[in-house]
Amino acid sequence: MKTSEIRELSTPDLIERIDTEQTMLVRMKLNHAITPLDNPQKMKEVKLTISRLLTELRSREIKEKSKI
Repeated sequence: MKTSEIRELSTPDLIERIDTEQTMLVRMKLNHAITPLDNPQKMKEVKLTISRLLTELRSREIKEKSKI
């Protein structure tokens, strides 16, 4: 997911997407422990997406605090 796509999401959608991605990462880790994934690089991509989502969420929190 690109940064421009992340910025277009509303805050509730952003939080929902973080939960979804984290759940997917946990499932991927469990599946990889049982049988190796075809593309283990996919886990790295999911981690990066989660980081981008969390960064955007944090920047929105900081902007809200600075407005007050």
